[in-house]
Amino acid sequence: MSGACKQGDQQVEGGDTTTRANEAAIVLSDADRERLRYKAGRGLLLALAAQAFMGLAAVLVSWLVAGAAAGVSALIGAGAYFVPNALFAMRLLMGLLGSKQASPLIFFVGELIKLGTAVLLLALGVYVGRDWLVWPALLFGLVCVLKGYVLLLAFRRLP
Repeated sequence: MSGACKQGDQQVEGGDTTTRANEAAIVLSDADRERLRYKAGRGLLLALAAQAFMGLAAVLVSWLVAGAAAGVSALIGAGAYFVPNALFAMRLLMGLLGSKQASPLIFFVGELIKLGTAVLLLALGVYVGRDWLVWPALLFGLVCVLKGYVLLLAFRRLP
């Protein structure tokens, strides 16, 4: 596989890896860094708020349509994803406030822990509520929280 990269008037060709000799590093001022941190933190909090709203809406709709067991089932589904996601977001926010540079490896490990915890919480909810659990409501709560960003898209508030 041959790749090409245009650099000004010069064409560089290589195999799977293409090097760019004329790239310059982006230098951010302290004000730029603060603005980026603020926007990132605000975006995380907006996403969490949208997920919480969608989860509570799913619980309320499930409760009104199918009763208390459906409402609790939707709460289990919503909480199984929202709680680990909120904890991970808080960890990311703490990282934004710190002076250490972010590590992609730590991010992916945190994401893996978040997803594993969500699966464990779902399994625990299914085990505890096996006699009264309403599966459509559980899945409705889970999907509403997973798609909370759609609310931000609808109101054009996506960070």
